Amino acid sequence: MRLSHTIFLVLTWAALFTNSAFSTSPGGADTAFVASRYSEAAHRIITRALSDSAAFERLAYMCDTFGPRLSGSENLERALRWIEKTMKNDGLDNVHSEPVMVPHWVRGKESLLLLEPRRYDMPMLGLGGSIATPPEGITAEAIVVNTFEELERRSEEARGKIVVYNPPWDGYGRTVRYRTRGAIEAAKAGAVASLIRSVTPVSLQTPHTGMMRYHDSIPKIPHAAITVEDAAMLERMHRRGQKIVLTLRMEAKTLPDAVSHNVVAELRGTERPDEIIVMGGHIDSWDVGEGAMDDGGGCIAAWQAVKLLKDLGLRPRRTIRVVMWTNEENGMRGGLGYFDAHKDEVSKHLLAIESDAGVFKPRGFGLSGNDTIRSVVNAVARLLNSIDAGEITERGGGVDISPLMRAGVPGMGLRVHGEKYFWYHHSPADTIDKLDPRDMNLCVATLAVMAYVVADLPETWF
Repeated sequence: MRLSHTIFLVLTWAALFTNSAFSTSPGGADTAFVASRYSEAAHRIITRALSDSAAFERLAYMCDTFGPRLSGSENLERALRWIEKTMKNDGLDNVHSEPVMVPHWVRGKESLLLLEPRRYDMPMLGLGGSIATPPEGITAEAIVVNTFEELERRSEEARGKIVVYNPPWDGYGRTVRYRTRGAIEAAKAGAVASLIRSVTPVSLQTPHTGMMRYHDSIPKIPHAAITVEDAAMLERMHRRGQKIVLTLRMEAKTLPDAVSHNVVAELRGTERPDEIIVMGGHIDSWDVGEGAMDDGGGCIAAWQAVKLLKDLGLRPRRTIRVVMWTNEENGMRGGLGYFDAHKDEVSKHLLAIESDAGVFKPRGFGLSGNDTIRSVVNAVARLLNSIDAGEITERGGGVDISPLMRAGVPGMGLRVHGEKYFWYHHSPADTIDKLDPRDMNLCVATLAVMAYVVADLPETWF
């Protein structure tokens, strides 16, 4: 039944002056209530977030001190121990580590040598989970294809050769299939190894690694990435009919699963502490670069957002929990482990926020959730318009919060101006110098405002 216009106005004034909200619509009373109640707090959060470079300096320390943080590595565990200790020094609540068993893949030495039509040491990176070559390597002719369909048509030519995939960049979601499925499809055609053009739109002779897969019913062959420039060169050679001979050497191996940890900290709620807004990013990275953009920046931004709220004395009604999830890159064990460890309180998670798209200038959030949470988030997002970060789009979330989302928890992902994200993603170029301290501070502010206001809203909003 619809409320009359008069009743609507009466209830709007009631919401403003009695601090109780009544509606879950994205306009009218909700927006007015949020503006009246939280504009000052949002201004304080944004001002403080932009006042220094503490988040950037903390990220720089982690990257410089611990380097890349692949699952199973001592680098990752040293970083996690430092995070836990520093969170305790920050005075956050309930700081602790939760053990998770993770895959342990080791790259070892690797190389790719072009023998014909000329000798050339080609930059390359083995793909995560790949098997090794024999110790002497694999020397074979190469065939270059653009698509799986072309490989299928030319499968007889591929037998006994190294398949080189050179697909055009068509966005990450479509192009990455050559990384994940490339070895499977090449092995089906009888190839002895496979190489992919790195999954990136821009390259300065920089290879990009990432996770790949095998199928139990299909022989496993080594799988690696080469640069965009070299993939294009090999295709030119191949199309003009030149014989291409390569020697691929890889020492990659998969060791038994290792113990890692999710690190958890909280800003405990004052009235409804058992209700949780959880946010964070994945602290593991690939074993090249420093994992500054993917996803050290997202982790530190979420952590700094909670620390900032504590420092400002802004303690909400509900608990804000920050999590540094382990093993997103090659196993997703951190997100699954968190879900298992907290399954008794999943129904108390009101919202899950993930930051894993880099810490470029923020746009807002993508949201997956029902109309109720969407109305809440739309109202809160107005507080971020002053920094142009109030955009709320359909479909949001992330890998680490996906188990929660499958259980019905609304999920959000921080959205940024990430046009350059895949320039650095999974490559040696993912280093701290690619980040802008002000952009990172804006991400801190965006996460802090959203988490704080949602965590503090009256019960009637949910």
